[in-house]
Amino acid sequence: MDYIIIMLFLIIILVIIAIVYEVNLNKLKQFAISEEGKFNKIADKYPSNIEICEIMLKKLKNDKVKVEEDKNAKTSLYIAITDKILIADVKNSYTRIQTIAHECLHSVQSRKILLFNFIYSNIYLLYFFIVTILALFNKLQNGMLYLSIMLILSYTYYFIRSYLENDAMIKAKFLAKEYMEEINISSKEEVNSIVDSFNKLNNTGIKITNFQLMFETIIKVIILSIAFLI
Repeated sequence: MDYIIIMLFLIIILVIIAIVYEVNLNKLKQFAISEEGKFNKIADKYPSNIEICEIMLKKLKNDKVKVEEDKNAKTSLYIAITDKILIADVKNSYTRIQTIAHECLHSVQSRKILLFNFIYSNIYLLYFFIVTILALFNKLQNGMLYLSIMLILSYTYYFIRSYLENDAMIKAKFLAKEYMEEINISSKEEVNSIVDSFNKLNNTGIKITNFQLMFETIIKVIILSIAFLI
């Protein structure tokens, strides 16, 4: 019964947060598509993704990070353990400028926090998988103890990841704007229009990103609760 109460409580929390944050992925995608029609032609004038990335890294005084482009990848990311920025195939979208800025900003965040996040994330996932499997085979006593540990680990994971993501997301539009103004390809009006679009995307995108992070952690706790119930 205790596990059922915990699951219901967590589900209610997710629903409330989704309502308060007005989480709507379809609305965000539709807005992004409509904006691409306005700005993609302008963004096409800008250099290659790697060149944009290298210029931004110079602005951030970080010339040590490796930059690679993977046209098969769907998501751009910064890999802390190898100090590498991997750029996805985002050539045909105006948001690529802000996306690249986002990953460049990750590369100059606290190295200690980035490495801790990488190590901790793996320990967190390992704990989840091991405890879930053991729970399914009824190999653990005092399931509430393991579930409580999972809740603490999940909160810590969310706290670290949300800090890193929010920091990069908030600063990305400013770095993108500085880059576009300095490279002087677009007019001032065009740059302001693109940045205004970034701002609108971010207002929704930041909330959705935080909700997704919380959803990932809560769903793991729910799965583990189910494993102890079986």
